[in-house]
Amino acid sequence: MTEPEKRRMPPRGLPADDVLAAMRDAASDDADWRGGRTFSLVYHAGDDHSALLRDAYAMFMAENGLSPGAFPSLRRFEADVVRWTATMLGGDENAAGTMTSGGTESILMAVKTARDWARAEKPDVAEPEMVLPVTAHPAFDKAAHYLCVKPVKVPVRDDFRADVDAVRAAVGRATVLVVGSAPAYPHGVVDPIAEMAAIAAERGSLFHTDACLGGFLLPWLRRLGHPIPAFGLDVPGVTSVSADVHKYGFAAKGASTVIYRDAALRKHQFFATVDWPGGLYGSPSMTGTRPGGGIAAAWAAMVRLGEEGYLDLARRIAATAQRLKDGVAAVPGLKVLGTPPASVFAFGSDTFDVQVVGDVMADRGWHLDRQQLPSSLHCMVTPAHEPVADAFLADLRAAAEVAAAGPPPDGVSGMAAIYGMLGTVPDRGFAKDIVIDFLGQMLEVERS
Repeated sequence: MTEPEKRRMPPRGLPADDVLAAMRDAASDDADWRGGRTFSLVYHAGDDHSALLRDAYAMFMAENGLSPGAFPSLRRFEADVVRWTATMLGGDENAAGTMTSGGTESILMAVKTARDWARAEKPDVAEPEMVLPVTAHPAFDKAAHYLCVKPVKVPVRDDFRADVDAVRAAVGRATVLVVGSAPAYPHGVVDPIAEMAAIAAERGSLFHTDACLGGFLLPWLRRLGHPIPAFGLDVPGVTSVSADVHKYGFAAKGASTVIYRDAALRKHQFFATVDWPGGLYGSPSMTGTRPGGGIAAAWAAMVRLGEEGYLDLARRIAATAQRLKDGVAAVPGLKVLGTPPASVFAFGSDTFDVQVVGDVMADRGWHLDRQQLPSSLHCMVTPAHEPVADAFLADLRAAAEVAAAGPPPDGVSGMAAIYGMLGTVPDRGFAKDIVIDFLGQMLEVERS
């Protein structure tokens, strides 16, 4: 096919079977999440559950949640998901929220709400700030960039949880939001939410718990007796919580929630304009069109699983995660970072380059996320990892032996060199430019 031909869609459409065959062929090199070979991105609760999600999504594929008047079914589904999630996260009858397309949108909405709340309640604050640990999700940096709210970063302690004294010192007159994570993605630990929220309340600031990752898992682990600290709307001072249904809620992409202590706070999330010739326009969240399939599939997932289903999944996930953490800690040279209480953890090494371990594991078909500051590999455990835990640990032990033996061998993927190089670049602006350029290259049209 010539370059000009590649730049155009096919002049004539293909039969449906041919289209699907081409798509299956394109997916042949994708990460094997069904086989438990990935530790991020996909949350799989079984083929039967996935089939239900596909059917529910397809049933409402054409509907648009932008107009609840046109589609009262979606209005009901969203109201149920928000109400059930609020209750799960410690909210009372006054709690209110919305669904969003994912954790990033939920976080953007929480920051936007805090900014607009401050415009009404703190009109003397011209340049709003939010205080957050260095481990908070980059979506907060994105929100700061988009919404002109200055991020004030605070360090974490040796256990990778936010330093409460540093939070207290950082919160000032211009602070409109303080942020904690439950858990923080990098190391799977839960920040000291109660202490941080108390500081926010004392200083007249809102507090957001980012439970995008753990919101649909930690409450069930607490009910099972695991030592999970309180983090939700039942904690004094917490004014909003985000929780992704498409993570440990086992819904289809993309479905998240942002829940507020009351509707009076939620109204600062909304946008409306009344002077458009096209009519009155109001939008509850960042997006205009709101795909009905994601809302419907989230409702279907929660109704199918119910509390008993989520408790059973939490029990299985916790057992597998502990098995993996214990197995990692037993590998010579490896250590789990901090004391992660649930399903997410990172591990590193003081004796060899753990990124080489990641390269060897990639060569053996395992997809582990790479981290820095400190250098580590990241695991996010789902039910898909239950049957492959022993195989993973066997390969991990072999990979650690390779890394301990010396320089990286030929034939591995080479990400160790990339992470090693970027980690030593003193000019972080230059490192950022490299990442931006890489994104551009990934989005380029294939020319070969």
